[in-house]
Amino acid sequence: AGGTRPKVPVIVTMATENRINFWRRKAKLPGRSIWFLIYLNLCRSSLSLCRYHKDTKTKLNNLKTKKASSFHEFAHSTSDAWDIGEEEDEESLRTEASSFHCTKQKQSALPVRPLIPLVARISDQNASGALPMTVREKSRLDKFKLLLASPSTDLEELRKHSWSGIPREVRPTTWRLLSGYLPANRGRRELVLQRKRDEYFAFIEQYYQSRTEEHHRDTYRQIHIDIPRTNPLIPLFQQPTVQEVFERILFIWAIRHPASGYVQGINDLVTPFFVVFLSEFVMEDVENFEMSALPLQTQRNIEADSFWCMSKLLDGIQDNYTFAQPGIQNKVKALEELVSRMDEDVHAHLVRCEVEYLQFAFRWMNNLLMRELPLRCTIRLWDTYQAEAEGFSHFHLFVCAAFLLEWRKQILSMSDFQGLLMLLQNLPTIHWGNEEVGLLLAEAYRLKYMFADAPSHYKR
Repeated sequence: AGGTRPKVPVIVTMATENRINFWRRKAKLPGRSIWFLIYLNLCRSSLSLCRYHKDTKTKLNNLKTKKASSFHEFAHSTSDAWDIGEEEDEESLRTEASSFHCTKQKQSALPVRPLIPLVARISDQNASGALPMTVREKSRLDKFKLLLASPSTDLEELRKHSWSGIPREVRPTTWRLLSGYLPANRGRRELVLQRKRDEYFAFIEQYYQSRTEEHHRDTYRQIHIDIPRTNPLIPLFQQPTVQEVFERILFIWAIRHPASGYVQGINDLVTPFFVVFLSEFVMEDVENFEMSALPLQTQRNIEADSFWCMSKLLDGIQDNYTFAQPGIQNKVKALEELVSRMDEDVHAHLVRCEVEYLQFAFRWMNNLLMRELPLRCTIRLWDTYQAEAEGFSHFHLFVCAAFLLEWRKQILSMSDFQGLLMLLQNLPTIHWGNEEVGLLLAEAYRLKYMFADAPSHYKR
């Protein structure tokens, strides 16, 4: 008592030190303040775990005891919980609903933030609980409007502003431009839109009736089965009108791309475009909106725009869906190599527990993390993917690496195969919003900057 207080040593991990030093050295990041990012990276913290599916245990035991003899068997054995037989649909969806609505215990050290239901506020730019419109956000929105209103939009400038998120009001037009669907020349946009929309419905008239023919029957049947499993907890996607739209989009894409055809997972890739283009005409919550209330021409425009933008996306990652899915195999292998160089402890722990990267990362690559994140987070993620060069292919790899290491503490705390795989296949992101996605993207950018152009770091 009365003496001087002993000094407490401050312990900084190598990973944290590397992150801090990176942001000190790196003066520029698309759309972000460097000091803000230093603060965010110092404040990173993992979310605690929610309860897992009890009925997953049998599936996990089977995975460990039976090695797949081929990539197709392996992919089938590690298919996610929505890839189920028709007779199991109702019961499985009830299980999904029960599991998705489980609550997460917040770490006591974290500030209290409002809980966000899984299906609420899909299109809300401020889904993390921020104020509806700050002065900074108003300024950003004005910059977007100015860019979009110019006679010829500067796409590089648009990408730079879009990297850190696109305001809801201008997202539909911005996505069309960044997808390469709309021309930069403002005077030509309406003509191009009309021509492409007419072209899509010409495909419908020419090909859609062939869905019942023998050589297309299996494709259509698989699409028809998968559509109800697309975001099954969101009422919008259970409407017959919406499901018919998705069936037409997927069938036309499949028969126009015979090298791959329809593959499970492609159905997910329609939803962000559909929601964004629908939000252009709907001010209230999109997830409960009745699609048939819109004028027929508006419905047709949303459908055609969703088809073309999804097609543009798939043009860059089509090898993910061709025979044997070589794109996914290569990306999963690249992820394993990358993690082994970035964090030897996590990689060695996965190997020691006999967890193979394909068992969890196959779905991350096949569905672009859409099954791991709420839809509102996917939309925010895709803002950056469309702004980043090769965002859906190359940059996605670094996002997956950052996503895996986000759960480092939980991964290293589990020493059994079953518990570890249950964690990796059911990561607790139910309450994620813009803040978490922003942190994930900042870390992915750091990893890309450090590893993408450093082969000695990237490969063993």
